[in-house]
Amino acid sequence: MRIKDVIHAKASQDVVTISPEATVRELIALLAEHNVGALVVSDDGERVSGIVSERDVVRRLHADEAVLDSAVSQIMTADVRTCSGDDGVTDLMQTMTEHRIRHVPVVADGRLTGIISIGDVVKNRIGELEFERDQLDHYVHQT
Repeated sequence: MRIKDVIHAKASQDVVTISPEATVRELIALLAEHNVGALVVSDDGERVSGIVSERDVVRRLHADEAVLDSAVSQIMTADVRTCSGDDGVTDLMQTMTEHRIRHVPVVADGRLTGIISIGDVVKNRIGELEFERDQLDHYVHQT
């Protein structure tokens, strides 16, 4: 299975981005509004400058409440792991596990085309296992 297959199965393929200059307070509002765990940081909505997650906010907020008025660029991860729609889901699962990340931007020709979360991957895997179970059940009951 390819990442593009998982992306196409999502209810929405929209990717919410935020400017590096936006405040962490604005970031929190967008995370809540869109019910997502991370946003891609981008100046233009196409190039990936970074990624920022709920974890990033919580870790910084614990140390300093003033972070709410800081720029997103101050807490984002700038070294972003990305993937391509043609990459395999199994490889992505390994990357997410090894690097302890839950959200990976999907890019094509340097342009942001989607985002895939660990929840998307798990949902896809459950669907595959249910299909295999149903096929085996059908086979067993036919003989």
